[in-house]
Amino acid sequence: MTGTAETEAGEFIQIYSLDVIVVPTHMPMIRKDYPDQIYRTLDEKYKAISREIDEMHKKGRPVLVGTVSIEKSEILSKLLSKLGVPHEVLNAKNHEREATIVAKAGDKGAVTIATNMAGRGTDIKINEEVKSLGGLHIVGSERHESRRVDNQLRGRSGRQGDPGSSRFFLSLEDDLLRIFGSEKISYIMNKLGIEEGESIEHPMITRAIENAQKKVEAMHFEIRKHLLEYDDVMNQQRQIIYSLRREILEGKDIESILLENIENVIDSLFERYINSEIIDPEGLAGEIRKIFDLDFSVDGIDDKNASEYRESLLEQAKGKLEQKKEEFGEHFTGFARFLMMNVLDTKWKDHLLSMDYLRDSVGLRGYGQKDPLIEYKKESYNLFVGMMESIGFETVEYMMRVQVKIDEDVQLKEKERKTTEERRDIFSENRGEGEEKRQPVKRSQPKVGRNDPCPCGSGKKYKKCCGANEKAG
Repeated sequence: MTGTAETEAGEFIQIYSLDVIVVPTHMPMIRKDYPDQIYRTLDEKYKAISREIDEMHKKGRPVLVGTVSIEKSEILSKLLSKLGVPHEVLNAKNHEREATIVAKAGDKGAVTIATNMAGRGTDIKINEEVKSLGGLHIVGSERHESRRVDNQLRGRSGRQGDPGSSRFFLSLEDDLLRIFGSEKISYIMNKLGIEEGESIEHPMITRAIENAQKKVEAMHFEIRKHLLEYDDVMNQQRQIIYSLRREILEGKDIESILLENIENVIDSLFERYINSEIIDPEGLAGEIRKIFDLDFSVDGIDDKNASEYRESLLEQAKGKLEQKKEEFGEHFTGFARFLMMNVLDTKWKDHLLSMDYLRDSVGLRGYGQKDPLIEYKKESYNLFVGMMESIGFETVEYMMRVQVKIDEDVQLKEKERKTTEERRDIFSENRGEGEEKRQPVKRSQPKVGRNDPCPCGSGKKYKKCCGANEKAG
């Protein structure tokens, strides 16, 4: 739900097949939208805007001024400062004060200058005194390329049945009029004798400006529609790739995906080298050797018996895959998933780059009386088919030729560990079977202290008798 979709109703129905329904407002709209005032130059326009703001400020009505850029908001700010009109500027330079500025924008005599992006979708509150003075007055410094943005600016006033008014000021030097309508409007101003500083104000001129806006909107719509048509082609390819990625990541049946790739690769090889127009056994054998790492005999093969050779090659390839499963063991599924994802993502990134190059260059086909979109669809389809075939070939080749190797250091450590365990087991067995348990050595005589009487009966201390002899010995 939005308040500014009505002007884009045609785009919604053509692109999204959605109707735009206008819901009546809860309270009647009483805002008065004045016709546009058009001046010859920017200087005349800015002076007129500053006079309008000054007049409304003196009446006590709050004014919200919409500009298309920060530079133009600063130009108006300088003009108002010269007139002594207090005001606030709301743009990207002071966005942190946006809530405070918007909250006070409906106060009596408040003047707020804002870019088109600021303050949208917010209610500017006004009190009863301001309502009695006529409500919030909107001043547009120029028309935007889209009527939707102008309506957003007008929509700041007259909300919930409040009174208000709006007026847009334009010049023949504005981008919109300079590109789409300045000559016609300038001719009218000359015919009417409009002098410098005077403006032209007529509903017919306002309608002419709206028609200019419609032309710009139509041009932008065609650009968006054109981009969408090109992106639809890419989106179909994107859905196929993402679906394949989900199958691989979820890992429901990795082996069946590999077998499907193997069958597709074999079919492509036989279609390429063995058909009604060409019989190339040597080329076929070379590709089989390169991709499957198999010495496959193709003696006597032709387009009539090719199916028999194909089935034989398929059986050998399945056997090779089973061999790889045994080599990897429990790690087979994880490795296969990593391999397929790596190949798929690499090829997809290269394909996206090729599609960008194609999109940039296909426009030149128009000079050859060809529809660039049709040519883009044809070329992108061929690129996609080639990418899918390349994914299958590379995945199968990596899987069939990969070698499971264990690091030498890991092998050496594992060997040492096993040797140590074997020696420990042998030692334990020998101890249990052949060796008797050794008994500890015990003294037959009690130990004699150094100062004890010598056991020989000499009456001397042990250290002076036999103990001295043992020490000397």
